[in-house]
Amino acid sequence: MVNDAGSEPTGATSVQPAPRGRNPFEDSGVVRGDDGIARYSDRPASLVHLLRASVQRDGAAVAIVEVGGRSLSYGELWDGAARVAGGLRDAGIERGDRVAIRLGNGVDWVLAFFGAQLLGAVVVPVNTRFTDEEVAYVVQDSGAAFTFAPDTALPDGEPTAVEDLAPDDLAAIFYTSGTTGFPKGAMTTHANFTTNNENCLRVLSVERSELPGMSTLVSVPLFHVTGCNSQLLPALEWGARVEILSGPLDLDGFFAAVGEHGVNQLVSVPAIYHAVARHPKFAELDVSGVRWVSYGGAPIAESLVQRIKDAFPNARVGNGFGLTETSSLTSFLPHEEAAEHADSVGFAMPVVDLAIDRPDSDSGVGELLVRGPNVVQGYWNKPDATAATFVDGWLHTGDLARIDADGLLYIVDRKKDMINRGGENVYCIEVENALAGAPGVGEAAAVGVPDEMMGEKVGAAIVPAAGGELDVAAVIAHCRKRLADFKVPQYVAVLSEPLPRNPGGKVLKAQLRDETDWGKPLR
Repeated sequence: MVNDAGSEPTGATSVQPAPRGRNPFEDSGVVRGDDGIARYSDRPASLVHLLRASVQRDGAAVAIVEVGGRSLSYGELWDGAARVAGGLRDAGIERGDRVAIRLGNGVDWVLAFFGAQLLGAVVVPVNTRFTDEEVAYVVQDSGAAFTFAPDTALPDGEPTAVEDLAPDDLAAIFYTSGTTGFPKGAMTTHANFTTNNENCLRVLSVERSELPGMSTLVSVPLFHVTGCNSQLLPALEWGARVEILSGPLDLDGFFAAVGEHGVNQLVSVPAIYHAVARHPKFAELDVSGVRWVSYGGAPIAESLVQRIKDAFPNARVGNGFGLTETSSLTSFLPHEEAAEHADSVGFAMPVVDLAIDRPDSDSGVGELLVRGPNVVQGYWNKPDATAATFVDGWLHTGDLARIDADGLLYIVDRKKDMINRGGENVYCIEVENALAGAPGVGEAAAVGVPDEMMGEKVGAAIVPAAGGELDVAAVIAHCRKRLADFKVPQYVAVLSEPLPRNPGGKVLKAQLRDETDWGKPLR
């Protein structure tokens, strides 16, 4: 699953990529250019070329299934998108114009997306959880000339399709969702998309001949790069089937897709797998055909990894890490490492270089830098933010990380989200990883609670698991076994409501810190 970048770079102009260690991913067909960037040598020129190739290969194959609704073959997807493109053209939309998609998950979202692509327009997916003010900002900032709106028929006209889109042409603008301020639009090219498709293939450990038999279940929003870039688009390149849920909590749809339709790839956040496995219907569900289960976007305990493996015994499991600015995947932790290194987000993609800027001499922790053909062009209408974040070919992610001798990447914290406890740096994610496996914990966040003597102390806001009560003493005892003493939470607040999150799902740490009644410290 994904985060968003953004930081002040420290000015390194001759960054050296970290050694790749024992990186397990196939690197055939990777060619490094004069600019230092590694690229796959056989990518389609654009998303239009990609879809046309799948249609020509087997137009009758099922492409899209809206679980509980209609479905489209590859031929029907092309024909429908071409008519949407014609309707956009009749509405005065031209090549390069931005068009916003404000639709929920479903067939219409896919038709809108590809209709815009077939016209050569630039898609602006809009987070359906945004406030009206945020929606207005995205539409205005992007200069969208047309908006696909809910409860409104898609444009319809004589079919049209451009034939000469190039890899570096702008294809979409995904607006990040930061915890402060308005979102930034990540300018995503056709090459960014097609690179990520190949990244997704390289982590699957599957023969290319098997790809048309894949079927992926999209439960996350299509306006995010996980659902769009790492599920919808790769599957459509491979001639596979994409089944789409209205949302991650559509558990009835989940059971139908897996049990009745035979979906064999799942991608979601750890909490959804936890909820599914605890559902009364799960014991009766035939999961023998599920071959791939991926997760990401939140800390995961080794115990939950094992429960996922037990729940889907025939599946390869893995943890994906990426950012909006890397068009989704940056690294992946494969099945063989998933339990033993549950605190890692895996190895770099074959065409992705990683580096640590100004690592700490003791811990090796520094800001994570990323380079590759999946890194977006910059931020739309934000030259200063672009110059600050994209420096000499390297994306300054704002994540604090370390890379071990094996090439495994560990995300330690956000650069601007670290607790300074009396001069000791405490990385929130390390505390949250410990809390994730504690008894009775549903979700948890660590924040710095102001303290007159120490400056800050570690606070943990915890939402108990559904239907359970929280034994704070047991949680602290669990943390003591896994954390240095100064990292163990000194404040614990048990919440009756879910953690506050922005529309992109990120915990609003400042709000949580300021609005929580922390009471007295435990010690």
